[in-house]
Amino acid sequence: MIETNFWLSFLFRFHLAVTARRSSSSPLKIPSKNSIQKIQMGTNQNSVLRGCSSNSRGALVVLEGLDRCGKTTQSSRLVQYLEGLGFSAELWRFPDRTTSVGQMISSYLSNKSQLDDRTIHLLFSANRWEKRSLMESKLKSGTTLIVDRYSYSGVAFSAAKGLDIEWCKAPEVGLLASDSVLYLDISPENAAERGGYGRERYEQLEFQRKVYQYYQVLHDSSWKIIDACQTMEDIEKQLQEIVLGCVKRCHNGEPLSELWLS
Repeated sequence: MIETNFWLSFLFRFHLAVTARRSSSSPLKIPSKNSIQKIQMGTNQNSVLRGCSSNSRGALVVLEGLDRCGKTTQSSRLVQYLEGLGFSAELWRFPDRTTSVGQMISSYLSNKSQLDDRTIHLLFSANRWEKRSLMESKLKSGTTLIVDRYSYSGVAFSAAKGLDIEWCKAPEVGLLASDSVLYLDISPENAAERGGYGRERYEQLEFQRKVYQYYQVLHDSSWKIIDACQTMEDIEKQLQEIVLGCVKRCHNGEPLSELWLS
């Protein structure tokens, strides 16, 4: 509980600082209900880490999409594929439910506890921040990380609850940026027909429709969109081709960057 309180306090102060900085330079643009402004979130919007060398490194590959779109299965297969080619690779998932913060999130997602929308958003952010240092170390050591959900999910899901997108992005500023975002595209209706749907808090059709809408707002030309209604084998083949190219670029020295720093 002490560690959890530390992270909430840290993120609250961090969020206030970022919000104040942005407010002093330009007013926030709040999307209306009928016209949601497209917000660029791709890697081309990220700032290169200061002092980061151009040495060979692992790639940070993120899989995104609605619940039951197939991310978990494809993430595991990607790791196996890369390891089979001789690359060092690991599978990561957010939220990481093994940490103290992650355990609170897990309790919330399984409907065993209730938390304010802003509180749970900050906990999700804290869960990513507590792994940031290890993530950077792994990447610089040459290990490619295949990540099942990342900051983009955090923003899409919280915005779907009615929170402002800029507010949602603020505590994510400075996390490591993905080298590739792979979005498994499936309609909320098709996802709802898949096995196990409805076990967790967010697996409700109407809510997933809102999440889907915000994913459309968030993605830009840097994202790779894959039809998640194809056969598992066809999806796997497409992902392998994209990821292998990304891994090669990073091994050739493409620098790390951070999320949403202007």
